[in-house]
Amino acid sequence: MTNKKKTTIKDIANVLNISPAAVSKALHDDSRISDKTKEAVKEVAKKLNYQPNHLASALRRGKSNLVGLIVPRTNSNFFSSVIQNIEEVLNKKGYNIIITQSNESFKKECSNIDTLLFTQVDGIIASMANETISLDYYEKIKSKGIPLILFDRGENDLNVDYIGINDYDSSHMIVEHLVEQGCKRIAHIGGYRHTRIFNNRIRGYMDAIAKHNLPLEDELLIESSLTIEDGRKKMKQLLELKNRPDAVYVAADYAALGALQVLEEEHIKVPEDIALVGFGNEPFTALVNPSITTVNQHSDEIGKQVALTFLERVKTPGKKQTLNKIILGAELIVRDSSNKKG
Repeated sequence: MTNKKKTTIKDIANVLNISPAAVSKALHDDSRISDKTKEAVKEVAKKLNYQPNHLASALRRGKSNLVGLIVPRTNSNFFSSVIQNIEEVLNKKGYNIIITQSNESFKKECSNIDTLLFTQVDGIIASMANETISLDYYEKIKSKGIPLILFDRGENDLNVDYIGINDYDSSHMIVEHLVEQGCKRIAHIGGYRHTRIFNNRIRGYMDAIAKHNLPLEDELLIESSLTIEDGRKKMKQLLELKNRPDAVYVAADYAALGALQVLEEEHIKVPEDIALVGFGNEPFTALVNPSITTVNQHSDEIGKQVALTFLERVKTPGKKQTLNKIILGAELIVRDSSNKKG
């Protein structure tokens, strides 16, 4: 089966016996073209199913009104909420967004960046993949003078705008809560330290544990990809310890759900035997039994601030980007999984 040839401006010009330049001006509502010609051009364009080449147009104008968005995944409430709020703000200003997901893969993330650069986007908004260590591809965006806005997962070394929560303080808040509930041996299933937000959560956990003179042992701190399966695997690892923890703080809700599944399978009472805290306020955390204590990252506000930051950045094209952080406060939502005292 052969592909039907795409209609061009030249095809429309041939039908009407006018120049391609006149067709182009008519399609762009140029005042130098008569209304009669404009109507004729639009009618023929419709009959021939003409679709404008937005990429070529962007190259000519130096502006595409497209913004690229890279997220680790779209099937999380946090990222879908951020996306929704970014789009809501930017659509009102005439921008459309192109959403890509890395699926936590560095290779896929690099491919996404290349695709967005080829599409001539006016800016790129990103939250980094778990696998990302090298920042070369992000430096590539900066070298082209394209605004780069990072949220949730970003790196200070890039010296660009960043919007997120205070992950270090959030860990402190969680440990304080568990100590108040009488917990004395608190484990942490965290993300990988090479990702700044997870490193900050680990540092916050370690400092809070030290502050309360609680045991800080290597076996109680486990790094992972924070999937449901990781939560299951790492919780089983903790249950095999000779001296089990009486509380587990998990750095993502999906991994916390996996941990809760194992605790239920092993008939361990939550929170009486082991208290559990997640991170992210995914909708399911309020629906499972017991409901999971978690941290609200205020994804809606992060999305709005990201979009507003981009709009401010494009007001001064060519201006060198510098590290500019907007840090929002997080909120601990206490639920049944850690509330030992009722």
